[in-house]
Amino acid sequence: MAAPTNPTWRNGSFPPELESFHEFFECWLVKQNQDLHDLISASSPARDASDQALRPLIDRVVRHYEHYYTAKSRCAKQSVLPMFSPAWRSSLEDAFLWIGGWRPSMAFHLLYSKSGLQLEAHLAELLRGLTTGDLADLSASQLALIDDLQGSTIREEKGITEKFAKLQETVADASMVELSHAATEMTRDEAAMEEEVEGALAAKEEGLEEILEMADDLRLRTLKEILNILCPMQAVHFLIAAAELHLRIHEWGKKKDETQAQTRHT
Repeated sequence: MAAPTNPTWRNGSFPPELESFHEFFECWLVKQNQDLHDLISASSPARDASDQALRPLIDRVVRHYEHYYTAKSRCAKQSVLPMFSPAWRSSLEDAFLWIGGWRPSMAFHLLYSKSGLQLEAHLAELLRGLTTGDLADLSASQLALIDDLQGSTIREEKGITEKFAKLQETVADASMVELSHAATEMTRDEAAMEEEVEGALAAKEEGLEEILEMADDLRLRTLKEILNILCPMQAVHFLIAAAELHLRIHEWGKKKDETQAQTRHT
């Protein structure tokens, strides 16, 4: 499906022409790509942008992430299962999903990876006592705050993972085993059986919705808290790295899926 070239939405609601989260996601990717170009432009040394000039851009990008999670929450309330096996993602992305999205602790790996690359690129300048203004310039106090945040994020992530594991185990609880046996033996009226099954699965889906909401909340909070630790120009560089990684992995994964599909049909 071709994504609209100028998607607009407010508070996570879909424009009239968009009928599904899949369509919303495609539009959101267009917006993220636009944000990436604006962030790269703002990071240019030639621009020499002040902190005051950068903050509106950072705030706008964060709002776009907020809109994404608001829309996702709305759709999950209507049907949560597609959020755990999203058709709008590639097989490559699916392989690395954690509860319907990116693992929050991955944000710290991204930050350290980008910081290390920029440190290597500007090592000569830094050794001369110059500052670069990007993620190579993380101070000791910033690193301490990031370390504390990483620890608390991992603990919270672990708690959500354990809660998810317990919910998964309920697929084999006594009620599900009893229902599956009754369906095999055809010992109940078909309509009554269908009603019982729907009731049992609805409870599981409510649990999935709750866990997805917790995971998405942690994802968004982690992003915001990292940005609060960074200075504006550092935040711009981090948002560039996040957008580049997301967009390129999505692109590479889609190409890989297309290649594999073509191979199967030849």
